[in-house]
Amino acid sequence: MGGWRHMTALALALACGPAALAAADLRQAQAEPNLDKRSKLALENAAAALLAMEAAYAKGDSRAVAANAAEIQESVELAYTSLSQTGKDPRKSPKWFKRAEIQTRDLLRRLDSFQADMSFKDRPLLDQAKAGVQRVHDSLLMGLMEGKHK
Repeated sequence: MGGWRHMTALALALACGPAALAAADLRQAQAEPNLDKRSKLALENAAAALLAMEAAYAKGDSRAVAANAAEIQESVELAYTSLSQTGKDPRKSPKWFKRAEIQTRDLLRRLDSFQADMSFKDRPLLDQAKAGVQRVHDSLLMGLMEGKHK
């Protein structure tokens, strides 16, 4: 983020907490006209929502955990939809697709680790988000790895 944007985001985070910051970033991502950059912003928002979710869990706020898990899933779906709408072939123009594949793989690992650290009764809160991220990751990987179309 640039200078004044960073200060605005920091002030928002301090005033409203991490959940409000994540929601603001998703709106910013949705407003981005460049589809490649939109996917990047959406994945950055997913990472921020994961951090907010960890903080909410540490406070014992299960509603915020569920909201941030939904935010992660929504962000990842936005990233994938944006990349799909570019009309680019992932094999011929892999830059943004590979970046998204790597970031979703990292997000899955972090979600798995976080879920393992959670109380057994709280773990189902992340199941739907993990499944959504896994679906997107698999689709990105298949797009990058599939052979020539005949």
